[in-house]
Amino acid sequence: MDDTAAEPVQIPCLQEGKGVSYPVLEVRGLVNRFGSQVVHQGLDMDVRQDEVFGIVGGSGTGKSVLLRSILGLQRPEAGTILIEGHDITQLSGRALRAVKARYGVTFQQGALYSSLTVLQNVQLPMIEHLVALSPAARDELAMLKIRLVGLPADAARKYPAQLSGGMVKRAALARALALDPRLLFLDEPTSGLDPIGAAEFDGLMLYLQKQLRLTVVMITHDLDSIFRTCNRVGVIVDHRMETDTLERIVDHPHPWIQAYFHGERASIHLKVDHGA
Repeated sequence: MDDTAAEPVQIPCLQEGKGVSYPVLEVRGLVNRFGSQVVHQGLDMDVRQDEVFGIVGGSGTGKSVLLRSILGLQRPEAGTILIEGHDITQLSGRALRAVKARYGVTFQQGALYSSLTVLQNVQLPMIEHLVALSPAARDELAMLKIRLVGLPADAARKYPAQLSGGMVKRAALARALALDPRLLFLDEPTSGLDPIGAAEFDGLMLYLQKQLRLTVVMITHDLDSIFRTCNRVGVIVDHRMETDTLERIVDHPHPWIQAYFHGERASIHLKVDHGA
C-alpha cells in the first residue's frame, strides 16, 4: 500500500479542563548515553499549559540533547516523552510527523535557509503540512506571521544574509509560528543579541505567549531572560533535572545552582525579587 496516499493521521488534543493546568509535555525516566558517556540518567520534566519554562545547565549537561530527544530528532536509550499525551518515542512515520506539526521551534543561529527569502522560509512548514493552501493564501498567511513578529513588510523579500541578527531571530520565530502551534521551543533565543535587542525579543515573546496562549520551553544561559520571562525553571545537574518556580529554585542547595543563581550577574535580580 502506498503510504503517501493514505489518509492523514489525526492527533487529537487533550481536553482543557476549566481551571486545570495539565502537562503539555511530560518526560519520564529519560536516558541518553554516547558510548560510556552518560548524558541523562532518569531525567524527569513536566511543562504545564500556558507557562514559560526555562531550561538551564552547565556546558556538557545535555541541554541540546534533551531538546533533540523531545523534538523526535534523536531516540533516547530509555524513557518516555509525551507531547499532549502522545509518546513520541513510540511513534514513527506519519504519526510522528503529525505530532511535529503541533509545535514550533527556533534554533540558536536561526537555521534559516540562506538561498530562500524570509517569505519562503516562513512558508516551508505550510508547504509541507498545509498542502491544500493556495499560493496566494500562503503568501498572505506568511506575511501575517512576518508582521506578527514585528518585521517590516520589505523584510519578506530579503535573504537571511541581508538581515541583522535580531531580524534573523524574528524571522525564525515567524517560521516557528507558521502552523499556529500551541507549543513553542526556543533554543538560546537571545544568544548573540545585545542587551537591548535581547530585552526587546523577550518582550515580543511574552506578548505573543499571552496573545496566542503559547506554552514556551526555552533553553537559555541568559539570566536576564530567565528572570524576565520564566514561570518555572528546570536545571540539569547530575544527569537529572531539578525543577521549581523561579522564586524557589534560587534557594536549591545544589552547588551549581547556588553558583549560577547567586553569582555577580544574578545579584541584581535577587535583590529586586527579594526586596533587598
